[in-house]
Amino acid sequence: MSKFNDIIIENDQIRLVVGSDGITKSLVCKSTYEECLAVEEEIAIFSVTHSRPFNNEVKLAHPNKETTFQANSIKREGNHLIVGFEVITDKAIVEIKEAPNYIYFSLKDFILEHEDYAYLKMTPPPVTEFRFMQLPVRNKKNFGEWMNVSWDDKTAVSVIATSPYARVDFERRKSFRLLNADAVKNVKLRGTGAALVVSPTNKFLDIIDEVERDFNLPRGVESRRGDMINASYYWSSDCTPENVDEHINFAKQGGFRTMLLYYTCIFETRRGYGTCGNYDACDYRKEYPNGRADLVAMLDKIKAAGITPGIHFLQTFIGFVSRYITPVVDPRVNLTRHFTLARPFSENDTVIYTEENPEDSVMNEPCRVLRIGGELVTYTGYSTEPPYCFTGVEHGAYETNIGSYPAGLIFGILDVCEFGATSVYINQYTNLQDEIADKLADVYNAGFRFVYYDGSEGTNPPYDFHVPNAQYRVFKKLSPAPLFTEGAAKAHFSWHFLSGGNAFDVFPPKIFKNKIRQFPCEEAPRMAQDFTRLNFGWWGYWVPGASSRFEWLTDNGDDPNWEPGTQPDMFEFGTSRAAAWDCPIALQVNLAGFAKHPRTPDNFEVLRRWEEVRANKWLTQAQKDSLKDVDQEHILLINEQKDYELIPYYELTTAAGGNKNVRVFTFTRCDGNYAVYWHASGGGELELPLASNDAVFMDEIGEIITVQSTAAGVKTPICKRRYVKTQLPMDELVKAFEQAKLV
Repeated sequence: MSKFNDIIIENDQIRLVVGSDGITKSLVCKSTYEECLAVEEEIAIFSVTHSRPFNNEVKLAHPNKETTFQANSIKREGNHLIVGFEVITDKAIVEIKEAPNYIYFSLKDFILEHEDYAYLKMTPPPVTEFRFMQLPVRNKKNFGEWMNVSWDDKTAVSVIATSPYARVDFERRKSFRLLNADAVKNVKLRGTGAALVVSPTNKFLDIIDEVERDFNLPRGVESRRGDMINASYYWSSDCTPENVDEHINFAKQGGFRTMLLYYTCIFETRRGYGTCGNYDACDYRKEYPNGRADLVAMLDKIKAAGITPGIHFLQTFIGFVSRYITPVVDPRVNLTRHFTLARPFSENDTVIYTEENPEDSVMNEPCRVLRIGGELVTYTGYSTEPPYCFTGVEHGAYETNIGSYPAGLIFGILDVCEFGATSVYINQYTNLQDEIADKLADVYNAGFRFVYYDGSEGTNPPYDFHVPNAQYRVFKKLSPAPLFTEGAAKAHFSWHFLSGGNAFDVFPPKIFKNKIRQFPCEEAPRMAQDFTRLNFGWWGYWVPGASSRFEWLTDNGDDPNWEPGTQPDMFEFGTSRAAAWDCPIALQVNLAGFAKHPRTPDNFEVLRRWEEVRANKWLTQAQKDSLKDVDQEHILLINEQKDYELIPYYELTTAAGGNKNVRVFTFTRCDGNYAVYWHASGGGELELPLASNDAVFMDEIGEIITVQSTAAGVKTPICKRRYVKTQLPMDELVKAFEQAKLV
């Protein structure tokens, strides 16, 4: 077809050429002169999907299945594109806005041939999806799957949602990715849109910021550029007005600029997540006799200490012992399947007969729960042969009121949360999520400044819509807007307000370093391709000898099953890897564990140093690159000039004959060979076969301490992390520590 029929859509940054046959021909970044499309693919820019053909002739001529019809004609009328499709006579009106730095596409409406549907008693069009943008973008060095952006050092190309309603995604092909945006029935068809951004990479985020401001979206770019975006947080599940001073003291020891308070710090809880949803004035813990006023005062105290408070909640969870379940189940909780009562169901019946086959129904024991009317009932099995039924039924589960129900009533399987089965999920198509959002906003507005959305995956499908939209329904009610937010799950639209997140759950000491390598270190470079960061994890705190971070046991360090507890080198490794990617960490705190662990001051000093490094942006790019080597460990020293110094160091696992209580790492600086050493679980002294004039012992680099000379060498206290420097060859220093004795 002639190029004179081509449709050109352009602005200061972009020149998009589409043939009148609907095929995309070119997408050029005008600043870099780069052609961004795999133009040889000849892919239509629009398509429409029907659940099956409805036009009678089309239905007779083609299979009755979900069918996608590609655009085959386009003409431009002002700011509208009139789109025709293969096979069917329907047309679509796509509205375009050629802003200076991006192009906006949205579905305005449909144009229908009256005779195609006049004989059908239905509301046309029979559209399940409309694809209002699909572009075969050539592969580049980087692709951010969350943000839907393909980029390299020169050019960035992105299709990005401007509302929670657009389903923005990509399809991986051999030499390109098909970036696309859909409007979906039962989410929103008409009025759904997305922006196309093509720009020099160094201007890309500026343009995304412009999009966010033009469409009144949360400021994802602004939050990522904020000073707090790489701030690690001190997380507590039991901070109250009675112990907040102790928490503040530990947070300051660790250099934390932020403190995240779990909702359990504020509200009474029972049975795990059992009371989620009970966020009213009557639900405050007893430590808040004046309710919200005491919370405001506590948050003021935290902020006065120079620490920014945040709140951690589960916005999609409704607890089994909350007032939303007992004694009458709220009809707005979610059901995963629906059934029709085939026979009346009375309060003494132990079988529920259903018109539908219950095959593949939930059979995990605590999740076998049905909601019928306002009652919950449990079952033990079901029949997949007529008469279909659920068997072993017990009435009045979770103290709900027992009733009798007529045939024809609709009931269903309750959407029980898979995490402990102590709560259920909200039906996101109802207003219950907004009701919970109002309650959470009232708490946040007491003085919190950032948010963690836990359990965000807990929605009904489609997840790519409901996961971010459930978060957004809360976000819109928070005042002032959070400095940043994190969440347990993300989907495309949440990039605009989830500034990072997906903190990995707790890893115990023996596997801590390997799990840091396996998970956050693997994800960090992928998140960087989305122009963002992750949180390197919620880190537990173990006392040496404890099999759980909530146990305070001690044992013999020579026992091969002995747990080392949380040690300074573990925090040093994890937080340094996080800093390499400009990422924070999160410490799950436990006051009893802090008090019991003999190395708590050393552990917190490691965190304090690295938080100061983050805040002051001390690391050079070369240092960050060296820290990305997951097999090489590093230590952050304070040197003789009281400046930070980053040094690679090496663990010596054979110190003191392999005694697990003696932890030693060696390194070399310009003025000699060194070891840093400490006792993992207590104190005592270490006898080293070193002459006193061969080594200098220090509390910190340059801070010399006196050690005791013995017939075998020297004896040094080992009750904290200390250093030794020598001019001896490294192999002699290593040998001395291998022959050392703990006394």
